[in-house]
Amino acid sequence: MLSEERYKLILDKLDKESVVYLNDLVKYLDTSESTIRRDLNALHKAGLLKKVHGGATSLKDIKINTSDDKVEYRQNLNMDEKLKISEYAASLIEDNDLIYMDAGTTTELIIDFIKNTKAVFVTNGIVHAKKLIQKGCTTYILGGELKLITEAIVGVEAINSLRKYNFTKGFFGVNGVSIKNGFTTPDIREAMVKEEAINRTKDSFVLCDTSKFDEISSITFASIDKARIITTNLEDIKYKQVTDVVEVGK
Repeated sequence: MLSEERYKLILDKLDKESVVYLNDLVKYLDTSESTIRRDLNALHKAGLLKKVHGGATSLKDIKINTSDDKVEYRQNLNMDEKLKISEYAASLIEDNDLIYMDAGTTTELIIDFIKNTKAVFVTNGIVHAKKLIQKGCTTYILGGELKLITEAIVGVEAINSLRKYNFTKGFFGVNGVSIKNGFTTPDIREAMVKEEAINRTKDSFVLCDTSKFDEISSITFASIDKARIITTNLEDIKYKQVTDVVEVGK
């Protein structure tokens, strides 16, 4: 059977069932597991399905995430990727930069790798502010409402605090990235702070491990072209066609 025929059968099955499993496809198409893996990789790269562990899901059935997970839960997820991403981000910091550092577990890791302490930092992350000061960095924290679940300062007061700044670089966390919906997060208060900060930043970077791609949260804070994405090994080529993607640790 030609690869194009298998692709069509896989996509037809996915259209009917919303999810397909590797073992089922091996039997259904009467071919090897390695061939099916290659097919799913090819269809994923083409943006026709989302490859997941053990199979694939339809892009039509991507769920919209409406809530945040606690920091304690997110801290240890995809740690190898986060460390590579944050180390690269830290290397971008230069003398006399005015840096915005968004709250988030990956942005927090940047601080561990900072070698240039002559830059000035502004953050809405309470843990970030403490670690930056301990690092010897000049640090300002936004005023506003404390959102405990993400340990972030949010709301109208935080937005007003941002309006005095013009940042040279900004590093942002994200819950979901998609071409159509852009950069998303579940909470409108946090999204508004991210939006104001990214609009006041010359060079914006979104730190994104590969689990965040083709995920959507309820609030968009920026379109896909508003920031450079720093990630690791991104298989899906469609993102590279519409925005600037930096892959680290390859």
